Amino acid sequence: MTENSESVAASDGLWLDARLWGKSAELPRPYPVVCHLLDTVAVAGALWDQMVSPRSRARIAAELGLSVAEGRQMVCFWAGLHDIGKISPPFQALDKAAFAGVAGDPRYGEGAGRAVAGPALRHETVTHWALAEFFAQCGYPTSRLVDLSASHQIAQLLGGHHGCFGEPLRKKELANPTAYQPGLGEHGWCEQRTAHAVAVRRLTGAVAVPQGALSGPTAAVVTGLVVVADWLASQVEVITERLPEPGWRGDSGQLDAHYGAAVASAPVLVRQAGLGRAEFVERSFEERFPFPPNGLQADIAAHLPELVSGAGLLLVTAPTGDGKTEAALHAASVMARASGASGLYFALPTMATADAMFERVRRFAEGNVTGERALTLLHSMAWLSPQYAEPDEAEQGSPVLSDERTGVEAGRWLRTGRRGLLAPLSNGTIDQALTAVLPVRYNVLRLLGLSDKVFVVDEAHAYGPWMHSLLVRLLEWLGALRAPVVLLSATLTGRAASSLVEAYRRGAGFANAATIAPCYPGWLYVDAGTGEVCEPRAVKSNRERCLQVETRQVHWDVREDPAVQPQSGSRREALRELLAPVTEQGGCVLVCCTTVDEAQRTYRDLRHALPELASREGGLRLLHSRYPAHERQRISQECEAAFGKPVDENAASQARVGSILVATQIVEQSLDLDFDLVVSDLAPLAQLLQRAGRGKRHNRANRPAWTGEPRTPRMVVLEPLDKDGAVAAPRSWGAVYDGALLHRTSVLLNKPEYRSIEVPGDVQDLVDAVYADDFSTHLADAAERDRLARMDAERLAAAAAEGQLAKMAAIPAPQDVAGDLSALSTSDPGITEELLTTRLGADTGRAVCVYVQADGSRTLDAAGTTPLPAASGRAPARRDVALVMRHTVPLPGRWLLGRTAEHDVPSSWDKRPLLAELVLLPMRRGADGRWTCRLGAREIEISELGISAN
Repeated sequence: MTENSESVAASDGLWLDARLWGKSAELPRPYPVVCHLLDTVAVAGALWDQMVSPRSRARIAAELGLSVAEGRQMVCFWAGLHDIGKISPPFQALDKAAFAGVAGDPRYGEGAGRAVAGPALRHETVTHWALAEFFAQCGYPTSRLVDLSASHQIAQLLGGHHGCFGEPLRKKELANPTAYQPGLGEHGWCEQRTAHAVAVRRLTGAVAVPQGALSGPTAAVVTGLVVVADWLASQVEVITERLPEPGWRGDSGQLDAHYGAAVASAPVLVRQAGLGRAEFVERSFEERFPFPPNGLQADIAAHLPELVSGAGLLLVTAPTGDGKTEAALHAASVMARASGASGLYFALPTMATADAMFERVRRFAEGNVTGERALTLLHSMAWLSPQYAEPDEAEQGSPVLSDERTGVEAGRWLRTGRRGLLAPLSNGTIDQALTAVLPVRYNVLRLLGLSDKVFVVDEAHAYGPWMHSLLVRLLEWLGALRAPVVLLSATLTGRAASSLVEAYRRGAGFANAATIAPCYPGWLYVDAGTGEVCEPRAVKSNRERCLQVETRQVHWDVREDPAVQPQSGSRREALRELLAPVTEQGGCVLVCCTTVDEAQRTYRDLRHALPELASREGGLRLLHSRYPAHERQRISQECEAAFGKPVDENAASQARVGSILVATQIVEQSLDLDFDLVVSDLAPLAQLLQRAGRGKRHNRANRPAWTGEPRTPRMVVLEPLDKDGAVAAPRSWGAVYDGALLHRTSVLLNKPEYRSIEVPGDVQDLVDAVYADDFSTHLADAAERDRLARMDAERLAAAAAEGQLAKMAAIPAPQDVAGDLSALSTSDPGITEELLTTRLGADTGRAVCVYVQADGSRTLDAAGTTPLPAASGRAPARRDVALVMRHTVPLPGRWLLGRTAEHDVPSSWDKRPLLAELVLLPMRRGADGRWTCRLGAREIEISELGISAN
């Protein structure tokens, strides 16, 4: 018997060639493809048992027209066929030694060499082409229209296991595939694919036939399961343990033994990955939290259980500080238990807010969740967060083997999010969820991760037209998947609230419009099963306050030299007057600026104007986004300690020393801060109300008398005047805020009736009023009406264009996917890669300051104690990557256009994706002691003020 024949075994009358390999890189010898297929079957079964919720299992089975047990067999069978396309000449030729014996085997025909020489054919494409015919032969439903054929849909689904779905095949291609794709190989290759598929089918017992195709949402979830099963089964350590001995033939007995071992070890593999189902313990609000519920929390706890019978959407609108987070966590538990959801994703607008929420979610999970409780923090810099960072995390995981350059993608996914949205509990930025509805690679993993979770969106008002449109599309998909949703907002317009609620209802199958009229403060609930919107419930706030608003129209002299005496009626004069009492009488004041540059200039000016206060420890602070990451983290922690919630009643009774924080709008959401006075540059009304929420936020009896009553917050808004004396945004603000919204806000706040704003009583009316369609008609001055009408037209046109562009960039609505899954991977013509983003126009890059010392050495610190990790020429270790990233700072993209070769990172950094895209800023110390460098036409300086450009 020849060596070749020893590797060939019979499989139900078909010969199975165990020489055909599926994995080879980093292995002592090639791993038979049939072994990898069976490994993946076993992992898919464990995922079905341990990760997929009973409700999702039932949905998959119901759409197939099968029992749940048959549905499990079917999904495992499909997962085992994902790499059937590796049984093709182009793939097998990637390992020349392994291919040599096969290429000369007459049973494969004479076309193997010619097929390899032709155009490259990826193995997932072969999977798609080959399985369409195989499933039809198995009796899967077909149709005159390929898009409606279950046989084609499942083949297309499995061809998408590398994150992108192929275009649907045409009838003529299905009739004669090798004529269009010679790389499929001659009859011997087709026979081997059939033999392997038959072997997998025998072992899974998947003899049933689906009664129809899957819906788009369910197909996406199944694809995600196949991808996860493939990746878990592709880990080096998994394969190494199961690598057959030389001469292994793959006969029925050997296949049974290999499959049995794989099935036995798969549950442990899934469990070690942290994948599974979280279980929310049934408890009262008082049992969940160490404090009694306030009015909002008590009302939700008392009445939500009466309304929830399955999946649905809860909308909560209440002022900042009214306990929406705890209300959401309690509601999520109630909704998870009622709907059968088995996880939670708490989405926030920024990385800073996500970091701040992480500990709260973790504490909640520790006391209220059982089962699998793996919790992930998800955003681009999460692995640097001290609360989340795990030493040498990357080295602990096992690399994923790939033979077609997919290792980078899989490795990045496992590294950046580890288990990402697949972990039962997650907390991170909204972007991580919105990416699920962009046609990017592996978006199905995000849809899978969200499908069995309660999705909580905090600050639902904080998104512009682009992100709002993406959120609308995501809610359609979550409605179709029957995933429970909780939306939280402090300043959401009624129109925006209606669009979000209607999107969820539409996805759930209810196209008829419903009446959506949120109460403020209050909540409403939408049933995904019936589409019914409950009567909104108004609640009484425990933090009713009367916000005192003062507007000052000032000439904008921010760029003036601090040594120059401010002119009457200028911004600098107003700040000096407002802040003068802090030095002698104490009190904590927030000065909120529009741009980083203006915050830095304001800080310099106040340092000159208030030298005694500035000389005190913590007397004058500065916080913005343009600090190196480790510095911003330190400053944020110091601010929370100085201005945060008092730790006990004794701390609340103590008078605080005078202190001023100059900051940008990052304080609106990211930190729980409490000030005696808030001074803000003009901003849209919603942002001003958010900032005002930082005024007298907590109970402190000993506030300085000059700031007013202890329970009456005060905010002063500085309105910039142009050269004609009209309120208008300075040129330095660029496009930060819409001019029409600024003007509308100014008009409202200057009305006598809004000098005192009842919170929360007046908030919803104010927020709706600033967006009112007939706003300009109430203006007395005709020229002002015309001016605002022009600005409104520009605003509405821009918002409409942005929203429409987002719809074009996003994947279709779930009901529009039908049988063609390629819609999840392709975008409309004209949609460039730059538009496949969750934040349109977010033109930023990251840089790292490198200090060039006197001896020419380069360090990450001015003192010269931390050398730049680059000397060895080898790829930096994980700890070095973390070290560098902690010193990075975000910069505007326009600044980086001036980069030259001097700003390139060391060549060894190219091997680390996070470092490869950085811009180096070689800082040199001048005679004046300043550390600066050139970046195009700009002089960049690093100082205690962060990064600034002169």
